[in-house]
Amino acid sequence: MSVRVGAARVRALLVTLISFSVIAAAATGCAGNDDERPRVVVTTNILGDITREIVGDEADVSVLMKPNADPHSFGLSAVQAAELEKADLVVYNGLGLEENVLRHVEAARESGVATFAAGEAADPLTFHTGRDGGPKDEAGEPDPHFWTDPDRVRKAAGLIADQVTEHVDGVDEKAVRNNAARYEGQLADLTTWMEKSFAAVPENRRALVTNHHVFGYLADRFGFRVIGAVIPSGTTLASPSSSDLRSLTQAMEQAGVRTVFADSSQPTKLAEVLRQEMGGDVDVVSLYSESLTEKGKGAGTYLEMMRANTSAMADGLTGD
Repeated sequence: MSVRVGAARVRALLVTLISFSVIAAAATGCAGNDDERPRVVVTTNILGDITREIVGDEADVSVLMKPNADPHSFGLSAVQAAELEKADLVVYNGLGLEENVLRHVEAARESGVATFAAGEAADPLTFHTGRDGGPKDEAGEPDPHFWTDPDRVRKAAGLIADQVTEHVDGVDEKAVRNNAARYEGQLADLTTWMEKSFAAVPENRRALVTNHHVFGYLADRFGFRVIGAVIPSGTTLASPSSSDLRSLTQAMEQAGVRTVFADSSQPTKLAEVLRQEMGGDVDVVSLYSESLTEKGKGAGTYLEMMRANTSAMADGLTGD
């Protein structure tokens, strides 16, 4: 009797061990499948949203820059830096925008990861010299803020689709192309809507003053003049001198400009200083120029950001 009971216990133990082995194997298999999922890593959240629209469900898309962050100053953790080197494709802005991240992108490229600089492929403009243009010390340097022109984003979207189908194994090329075509249509609609919205701005009010030089592409595409910037640079890491502020106030007085557009992710302290310099007769209008917000916070996607900015700019320049 005791022999039969012992044998039964042994059989029960074996069944339990086999069950655990099957479950463990299944779990390992699932983990392996997750690890084998193709992965695209994107540096900025604006490009991240654009890339997700194109990739869809064909691959995992990881975005390094958090909502409301500054692309000029955000950095990476050790985990994020390692993530770059495990990607099938890295999409980044380039043209010096991600100042603290570019060395990690270069390291990933040297380790054999495919990388794509969207800004460098989108017919970049250069900063202009003089009071009505960009920062003098950056004259001739490429302007990284190409996304303020939706036509250039449309070109970049098609090129990102090319990169995904070429370098990311396992994706359905037809699905990626269909996603890109759909999104490019939405971008074309955005351009048309922006043209109609800006048509209400009189010629004598088509002058822009911003927190730093970020809207050169928008000005070029939609017929605006860039009078100057509170921070006379293409990066937020610079700072203005008192003579810079005096020159800007003089330029604004001559152009009759009474509105300054400041990035929502940047402090408006300097813009407020400018307001005081001009006797308080200046409106400071917040825009989402360099970073998306969290979902539902005003600029959760690139399309939402551009529509919000266009409405705010048109209203600010017409005095509505």
